Amino acid sequence: MKSCRATGRSRLQVYFNYGTIPFWSMHVAALLGVIWCGFSWSGVMLAAGMYYARMLLLSAGYHRYFSHRTYKTSRAFQLVLAVLGQTCTQKDALWWAANHRWHHRHSDGPEDLHSPRAGGFWWSHLGWFLDGRWKTTDLAAAADLARYPELRWLNRPSMQLMPAYVAAALLFILGGLPGFVWGALVSTVVLWHGTFTINSISHLYGYRRFQTRDDSRNNPWLTLVTLGEGLHNNHHYSPGSANFGRRWFELDVTYQLLRLWEALGLIWDLRRV
Repeated sequence: MKSCRATGRSRLQVYFNYGTIPFWSMHVAALLGVIWCGFSWSGVMLAAGMYYARMLLLSAGYHRYFSHRTYKTSRAFQLVLAVLGQTCTQKDALWWAANHRWHHRHSDGPEDLHSPRAGGFWWSHLGWFLDGRWKTTDLAAAADLARYPELRWLNRPSMQLMPAYVAAALLFILGGLPGFVWGALVSTVVLWHGTFTINSISHLYGYRRFQTRDDSRNNPWLTLVTLGEGLHNNHHYSPGSANFGRRWFELDVTYQLLRLWEALGLIWDLRRV
């Protein structure tokens, strides 16, 4: 049984322990790196580019494909999505999908991993992610994915960060220290919190188009920074749909990308409703 409560430990112990040192070190390194390298618009543009490229990977790959199977693709492109998705430093596709599916089964209930209703804002935002209780993957929750040996290989602890390390090294080789700081450190920290806002803010603030059993909300501002993921109430109403936008003003950038992939033959059987 999973719970959003930090059983037997204070919240302070969950947020700050040996296991969370890398997470907080990234924040400190990003800040110090910007101070050392200095502000530059080229750096901001690189950080924004890396942020949005990887947000698309999370939204189109980890979320809409691996978690909800809203389209079909080849085994080769599936592997591409899995490997590139790991550059986001949010573990691997099996771990992400297993936990997200659990969230949908228990959304805003006592067993939800990251519900602000029971755990509060900061727990739903990042506390659950730092809690070591969910370090391992419930492969039974993603059995349809776990049958692929290449995905199980990527799920190994020694492999979960490897694509991110390679991406960071390439940014350093091509852009020097500023490329590493802005493209790897800054963009990754912002990407973490951009993703986490869906678990926290999108269950607290925004409008509800549909009556669902949870507290999911559509948040226009988050929709812009998450490329459609902020249409969270729409998603919880119809989690099997690849299209989160239900009105002309609800722009789902990720869905438009999926339509392009479909036109190019990379994916098929795209679920629109």
